[in-house]
Amino acid sequence: MSTQLFDLSGKIALVTGSSRGLGFTIAKGLGQAGATVVLNDNVQERLGAACKDLQQEGMQAHGYVFDVTDKNQVKDAVAKIEQEVGPIGILVNNVGIQIRRPLEEFDEDDWERIVKINLTSMFIVSKYVVHGMIERKSGKIILIGSMQSELGRPTITPYAATKGGVKMLMRGMATEWAKHNIQINGIGPGYFITDMTKALVEDEKFNSWLCSRTPANRWGNPEELIGAAVFLSSKASDYVNGHMLYVDGGMLACV
Repeated sequence: MSTQLFDLSGKIALVTGSSRGLGFTIAKGLGQAGATVVLNDNVQERLGAACKDLQQEGMQAHGYVFDVTDKNQVKDAVAKIEQEVGPIGILVNNVGIQIRRPLEEFDEDDWERIVKINLTSMFIVSKYVVHGMIERKSGKIILIGSMQSELGRPTITPYAATKGGVKMLMRGMATEWAKHNIQINGIGPGYFITDMTKALVEDEKFNSWLCSRTPANRWGNPEELIGAAVFLSSKASDYVNGHMLYVDGGMLACV
């Protein structure tokens, strides 16, 4: 009985920005739990390769190219997915970028870009997916935040601002949509080994600081996010709403 709480068979999960990195790992984890996964990217070749990888492992995987910051593309893509694949029961808003630079040197265009991709896109995609969920009185929406939803660090202030916004957007969504039997929550990853963090992993000074600062004394492996994603996508979380689940090796627990 307990394992059935986490079974995603029959569910359709859309994961944005999922042809690589943490998004791909989360999509793969949802597929392993039984969900039909819909991958998203704005590069067809990369998306096709990611879908093929999952399909070769026996999962049901579909790929849709669309820009998550373009409301018209999002609206059309959501309608197409629901017509061709089926009703979206799980949405994971994963797309995000990082730009590192001292704040006083940060270009205004880069500020607009990081806000548009990291925060506004989550509003846009959720807005067009949630209509179907409201009609069906059922749905799960997950927003990928960060430890920077709580903490600042030098050279990443705009990123931290967007991730703080993601946390409050998630809480606002939960406040408005929980009455429709939709659960909206977030996952806040700590420092994980990905292409985005490769330079930091290879920086001996930073690596030493990170391991000493993290109670677990190490970086996270992307697969360690799967449990949180499956939990927040499954019946096991039916009374969990407006919660940011931090997966950070304990970093936020200590000074």
